[in-house]
Amino acid sequence: MLAGMLTITQALYDRIVAHARQDHPDEACGVVAGPVGSGRPERFIPMLNAARSPTFYEFDSGDLLKLYREMDDRDEEPVVIYHSHTATEAYPSRTDISYANEPGAHYVLVSTADTDEAGPFQFRSFRIVAGEVTEEEVEVVESY
Repeated sequence: MLAGMLTITQALYDRIVAHARQDHPDEACGVVAGPVGSGRPERFIPMLNAARSPTFYEFDSGDLLKLYREMDDRDEEPVVIYHSHTATEAYPSRTDISYANEPGAHYVLVSTADTDEAGPFQFRSFRIVAGEVTEEEVEVVESY
């Protein structure tokens, strides 16, 4: 069942996918920040997967603290939190669900499993609130 929608520009969509492909076979991760309360992803912030793992991602705690301070200074919030799955479908794992602590964010997963340079790949968005996972539609637009 789909509830809600993520509207994202083609440019941001392409950058998230490019990051996922670039870091493969390790999981890629990052944030797209936007103005507080807007729900509009605008600023692409690729992060380093501190775990450097093909099956797990972890934001570096120092990088994350710096990012949250920066977003606070710019009146931004994390609108999209993304990462890739390199061997499985684009669906939140138990670990992903347990680490999801931004109830207002769209959790985007890109699967690079079974892809070549051109695709195919999965790009899916979810809301994760109190352990409940709800998939939502993704609308890709040229601009807002």
